[in-house]
Amino acid sequence: MRRRAKAPVAPLPQRDGIDPVRLRLPEDPEGVWATVREHLLDRYGAAVGTGRVEEMLGAGRFVGVDGPVTGDDPYTVGRYLWFHRDFPVEEPVPFPVGVVYRDERIVVADKPHFLATMPRGRHVTQTALARLRRELELPCLQPAHRLDRLTAGLVLCVVRPEDRGAYQTLFRDRLVRKEYEAVAPYDPVVELPVTVRSRIEKERGVMAAREVPGEPNSESRIALVERRGGLGRYRLVPETGRTHQLRVHMNALGLPILHDPIYPVVREDGPEDFRRPLQLLARTLEFTDPFTGVPRRFESRLALSGLG
Repeated sequence: MRRRAKAPVAPLPQRDGIDPVRLRLPEDPEGVWATVREHLLDRYGAAVGTGRVEEMLGAGRFVGVDGPVTGDDPYTVGRYLWFHRDFPVEEPVPFPVGVVYRDERIVVADKPHFLATMPRGRHVTQTALARLRRELELPCLQPAHRLDRLTAGLVLCVVRPEDRGAYQTLFRDRLVRKEYEAVAPYDPVVELPVTVRSRIEKERGVMAAREVPGEPNSESRIALVERRGGLGRYRLVPETGRTHQLRVHMNALGLPILHDPIYPVVREDGPEDFRRPLQLLARTLEFTDPFTGVPRRFESRLALSGLG
């Protein structure tokens, strides 16, 4: 099988830390599309409206390797086009992204609550990745893993694309030790420390993950560190990385994390309440650097506010 040629370098620069969309014109065995316009209208017209596609064509926002594309350009299979989507209107997250460590290969960021790690859905420019690319002037920066939008703390990012796979492999192979901190209700009936194992499933389009019968696919170690009145500070060490795993396991113990908008009850969608962040923090990251063999340990400089 013939290998597809490598895509050319994008002729459009990033906008607000966001890469342009790359589009490769697909095969058209039935000859449906005579022009670029016909394909773009079929592909994007239902999503953004035919009028908007025409406006973008007229403004030269679709670009090929040789410059702006006109709608009347003949359709050519395999041709590459680039464009920038219209960014959604986003409420600014009023907290900075800290940098705990930086060298020629990695950036260890301290992500605040409410900020997504990377662009997805309605969160695009208000993401840690977009901000760091702009503020550090590192256009190729990429995260090696994800941290939930509502969770604060450490995110490992990779400066050079050719290094990313090595750091991602550490997370895939569970060679990174992660420790979290949470504030949640204190209940003397719950015996701690405890290791929680369960099967967690998360359906697309459903906010909450759930525990179901079956072979466990998640494991968390949970210990009480400090108690103040009816609240406790907990150390959480995930051995696996299922979606919302720590939040699900704390809720299953009857200790839902303070200010969690999903567990135990999904709150109605609405404006963010920046005064009530989820009391969950990715406190430490530990791993052996895949290039130098040097042990690394990083600790967040952020602090949870739930215990005062």
